[in-house]
Amino acid sequence: MNFRNTTRAWGAVSKTFHWLIVALIITQWALAERADDLPNGLAKLRLLDLHKSIGMTVFMLAILRLVWRWANPVPTLDGVTKRWERLAAGLSHVALYALIFAMPISGLLMSSAHNYSVSWFHLFQWPNFVQPDHELAESFETVHKALFKILVGVAVLHVLGALKHHVIDRNEVLKRMLPFGGVK
Repeated sequence: MNFRNTTRAWGAVSKTFHWLIVALIITQWALAERADDLPNGLAKLRLLDLHKSIGMTVFMLAILRLVWRWANPVPTLDGVTKRWERLAAGLSHVALYALIFAMPISGLLMSSAHNYSVSWFHLFQWPNFVQPDHELAESFETVHKALFKILVGVAVLHVLGALKHHVIDRNEVLKRMLPFGGVK
């Protein structure tokens, strides 16, 4: 497997970013669901602290992923897909990147407005970007939850598109992003 992308396939670094971010987002969902089920207390605070640390990890990985994407060729879809499919893929990628950035930012702003600090695994603390404000915190919480629902919807469309290419079109679009094997 190539380390870098080619015009034909995603490289190992791009695949690692992709699947690591997917795994962390699924973990984020599980942590948030578990925290919602807990009563207020130390266990809930620890879980939310982990949720925040992982969320900021996703944010930092997304920055690195975007820089890597700009520095590498993007595998072409020409000749493999129809024009509307390339347009849909481009729009879904832009939406996914925007949501992957917006989710941790909205969470950080929500925490700041609640006057809860966000640390990164207790190694450093992110600054509070807004003054404590209960109403603002509630608004950011609403935005954070709505963004997650939109992220899930766009991700489902993304997966369905990949499966369409694999099962119906029988092309290599999905195989190019699979962690092992795939296209060279």
